[in-house]
Amino acid sequence: MTAPPPGTPPPLAGGPHGPEALRPLLDTVLDALRTGAEDRHGPLPAGGPATQAARVRTALGDTGLLPTHGTGDHEALRTLVHTLAAGAADPAHPLCAAHLHCPPLAVAAAADLAVSALNPSLDSWDQAPAASALEALLTRTLAAEFYDTPHADALVTTGGTEANQLAVLLARERHGPTLTVLHGANAHHSVPRAAWLLGLPPATEIPTPTGVLDPARLAEALATTPGPTLVTATAGTTDAGLIDPLIRIADLCDRYGADLHIDAAYGGLLALSPRHRDKLAGLGRAHSLTIDLHKLGWQPVAAGLLAVPDTTLLTPLAHQADYLNATDDTEAGLPDLLGRSLRTTRRPDALKIATTLRALGRDGLTALVDRTIDTAHHLARLLDAHPGFELHAPPTISTVLFRPTHAADDDHLATLRRTLLHQGRAVLGRTHADGRLWLKATLLNPHTTAGDLDTLISLLEGSTHR
Repeated sequence: MTAPPPGTPPPLAGGPHGPEALRPLLDTVLDALRTGAEDRHGPLPAGGPATQAARVRTALGDTGLLPTHGTGDHEALRTLVHTLAAGAADPAHPLCAAHLHCPPLAVAAAADLAVSALNPSLDSWDQAPAASALEALLTRTLAAEFYDTPHADALVTTGGTEANQLAVLLARERHGPTLTVLHGANAHHSVPRAAWLLGLPPATEIPTPTGVLDPARLAEALATTPGPTLVTATAGTTDAGLIDPLIRIADLCDRYGADLHIDAAYGGLLALSPRHRDKLAGLGRAHSLTIDLHKLGWQPVAAGLLAVPDTTLLTPLAHQADYLNATDDTEAGLPDLLGRSLRTTRRPDALKIATTLRALGRDGLTALVDRTIDTAHHLARLLDAHPGFELHAPPTISTVLFRPTHAADDDHLATLRRTLLHQGRAVLGRTHADGRLWLKATLLNPHTTAGDLDTLISLLEGSTHR
């Protein structure tokens, strides 16, 4: 590709010449991703926060991020993409297993490039004609996986937090400002925060000493809570991947006339698996569901959903702004998109999800879910059989809690985890259960092998005996 004449604006990503402008830049990006990963030598960079911040400053040099004279596309990409990759906590590395932070599939990342290049915005049809139609198809297709109802629907969200907030908002619009939110102590922090943001009475937390919502305690709370109530249950807790007893909770909600929202951000995709969908029995009885495909769905962030059994439940989100959905345009047949989100400018995250579903199909996606859960159970068996480790419990989804038997106390365990982080050798999470601190391995990488798990255990053996 020949250099543009002096004074010509930089090339664009879209338009008829966009692909040719992108092609050489992508070669530079891919090379920088490769060399950055090679320089990292592991799941995350060694040295800790101060060391990493210094490396970033050094990579930028004296010119910094806003030089007087630009360094050019290729140099900027080489420097910054390499720096990002060399300093990443890479969820594609088998020893990066701390959080619900999945390694995205290549096909999904490639589809996301097209979104960045074309830059549609889903706040009006004239900005995203095909993207809006694709999103409508995707949301109905996925909602039908969770609800056996004629008009199930879903909204694309930035993730579980936004979906949970929308669920509470819709319940408030159904029942008014006296709505009380009941949730287990195991619930995601976004649930009580949503009640606060929306000006509702403080949410009521129900203790969960066994890690899941106890129907007896919930019944007591429902019996003593005046006015309208929204119960939020969890299908896949962030600490241990546990699933509340959904059928019994739904029965109680029916008995007391409470609405039910289920946060299935982590566990929702189990519904696709014939081997594991029974764990979600009762899921379709909720007034709303949170689903995240950037967890057990292998999508680049962001890729969340709020699903409902009937599209009319989304009516309170309707909004009119003349420059985006003028009444006469809507009456003439242009789709009204403002009621599909509280956001205005909104990228079509549906594309990467739709591309993945079509590329893998139901069988392919199910195989990834099943494989990942099998890997977690294999790790649990290794730890349970090892005299140097204590397993908290067999995993419900793909989260494994454990601790070295020789850990003197919780402070020692926390120090061990931070040591592994600072050395760049492993990324493990932490959580409290049964009054003690545990290490947490959240396995979301379908490429993790039995050999990788052996490597993790060997690494931890060496660390615990220092």
